Amino acid sequence: MGKKKVIRISVLVSGNGSNLQALIDAIEEGSIENAKIVQVISSNASAYAVERAQEHDIPVNIITKHDYADIRDRMDAILEALNNESTDLVVLAGYLSILPKKVIDAYEDRIINVHPALLPKHGGKECYGIKVHEKVIAAGETESGATVHYVDEGIDTGRIIIQGIVPVKSSDTPELLQARVLKKEHQILPEAVRMVMREKGW
Repeated sequence: MGKKKVIRISVLVSGNGSNLQALIDAIEEGSIENAKIVQVISSNASAYAVERAQEHDIPVNIITKHDYADIRDRMDAILEALNNESTDLVVLAGYLSILPKKVIDAYEDRIINVHPALLPKHGGKECYGIKVHEKVIAAGETESGATVHYVDEGIDTGRIIIQGIVPVKSSDTPELLQARVLKKEHQILPEAVRMVMREKGW
């Protein structure tokens, strides 16, 4: 058998980049084989995720609302960046913009997102960041967690790949729950990438 193709991953970020770090670590440790992060695309020039990428010599593309006021221009720039790196898989790791149909169609069934709740509960337009955990606690849930799913035209509605569950404690604040869920995200995102690669025969 010939050498397996190296799967080219582009990661889209907006903030701290701890999920990006989890992917970098998994690839460097060899727990994700035959994969390479070929670029990080950030919607925020000052995101710590940018520093994480640079520390590992991963090329960074800054594509912000400031630089591209028109969303169509911004998404064309993202699409061009993805195409330029011959991207096989797009990972949204704390990316706070909604990708339009044009991008989703171009990478159909090849875009995945990590969401800090157990979908289909607590998903949708207003469920991001600390707001998700506020809603989980307000709803009286006894468990929460993280979900990695394929991205479709809906918001948090794509096919679920994997979920990880954590307890919601009576003493929880949204911040405490967020920290517990984030640890679970770091566990399941690399596993989701492995599952996608297996599913697609990569």
